[in-house]
Amino acid sequence: MDAAWPAPERHDTGAWVLRAARGVTQRANSVWPRVPAADAAAAVRDAASWYRQRRLPVIYQIFDHDDAAPLNAVLDTLGYTRQSETLVMSRRAEPRDSLPVSAGVEISERPSAEWLELWWSVDGRGGAAELETARAILTGCPALYALVRDDDGGPAAVGRLAVVHGWSVDPGGAAVPGAAVPGAAGSWGGLYCMATRPDARRRGYATRIQQALVRAGAERGLAGYWLLVMASNSVARELYTRAGFGEVSRYCYRQERPRRALTGC
Repeated sequence: MDAAWPAPERHDTGAWVLRAARGVTQRANSVWPRVPAADAAAAVRDAASWYRQRRLPVIYQIFDHDDAAPLNAVLDTLGYTRQSETLVMSRRAEPRDSLPVSAGVEISERPSAEWLELWWSVDGRGGAAELETARAILTGCPALYALVRDDDGGPAAVGRLAVVHGWSVDPGGAAVPGAAVPGAAGSWGGLYCMATRPDARRRGYATRIQQALVRAGAERGLAGYWLLVMASNSVARELYTRAGFGEVSRYCYRQERPRRALTGC
């Protein structure tokens, strides 16, 4: 997941990965506590200094497991908020011939101007400069970009399949580094940027995008797929559950409270 949404700037402490992308998306501007730090309080202070140098808020992407308890305790003491609870869902691949064909879905290896415009209009925050940073994140790893049009020929929905080479999944389901190459058995892909134009929702466009990307992944020999969905988004969760995805993990973001200067006479 980290490689599928690569931050332009990153600092690996050996235990944690600090990521920055000029404030574009929480994921690319957050601390990934890959393993517990020997001294969580000291690591939190160091991370705060790193982000302040970049004039960014301090955000942690924390997965729901026991190893996160010491860090959560420190962040609780400091008053960090909890927000954006997100589910990680996955499914194994199926033979290509058993998958439905989604007619009319355009797939390319680069995001077109139309693709970017629709996605940014739904999920984007900011103007042209922020969009360029987002483009750098999207194209930072190999990926496929799907777009489907409405009856009038306008873009109705888009999606992205990130294909992270060099990682595979063992039979137990754990991600491990290896010599995986495009099409190698065991390589997985991540579904991202699923966005439908507001006035085109509930017409099956998102399903067509998802099916087309899964089929494209099968053509490249992927063994399975993961995706991220907000826990509060019941409509999207239902869509992905029908498509065979099941929850395997979840995380939330913890962010420092904004510091306000004292005002008044």
